[in-house]
Amino acid sequence: MRIKNQTFLVLATMFVTAPLHASTLARLSLDQLAWAADGVARLHCSSTVSQWENGSIWTLATVDVVESMKGNLPAQLIVRVPGGRMGHLTATVDGTPKFSPGDDAIVFLERSRAGGYSVTGWVEGTFRISRDPQTSHETVTQDSSAFAVFDVASHAFRVEGVRRMPLEQFRARVIAAIARRQEKSR
Repeated sequence: MRIKNQTFLVLATMFVTAPLHASTLARLSLDQLAWAADGVARLHCSSTVSQWENGSIWTLATVDVVESMKGNLPAQLIVRVPGGRMGHLTATVDGTPKFSPGDDAIVFLERSRAGGYSVTGWVEGTFRISRDPQTSHETVTQDSSAFAVFDVASHAFRVEGVRRMPLEQFRARVIAAIARRQEKSR
C-alpha cells in the first residue's frame, strides 16, 4: 500500500505541475549575451507582419542592419518573435521584445531554425536607441531594465539593466565583450 501511495503522489504531482508554464529570465551579462549570439548589430525596423505558424501567432520584423558588430549579417534580415496581432486576436509572450517600424536598437541575434533570426535572451538582448532632441546624443536602454529578471547570485527578482547609457560607451562595452568571447574560444 505504501508503494502505491508514493506512486500516486508522484504521478499526481507530475499531473498537477505539468501544465503550468512560466517564463523566468535570468540576468545575462554582456559577455553571456556575446557568447550565445551568432550576431550583434544595430538595427532599424522597416516593417512588421504577424502570421500564424503551427497554431501560434508570430511577428516577423524586417530590419536593416545599420552596423554589424559580430557575425556575417546580410544588409536586411528578419527577426522572429513569438506573439503579435492577427485580426482581433492578440497574443503576448512576457519577456519577448516587440518591434515597430522606425525602431532603432542594438540586438543580440541567434539564427532561428524556422528561418531568419531570434533575439538572444529576448528582452535581455534588446537595447533600444533613443536620441535626445536637444543635444542629438544617442543613448541605449535595455528592454529588460523595466522587466523583473531573476538574479542568480542573489536568488531574487530585480528590475535593473542598462538605462540611458551613451551609445558610444555601450558600443565599446559590446565590442569588448565580443573580443573576450573570441579570445576564450581560441
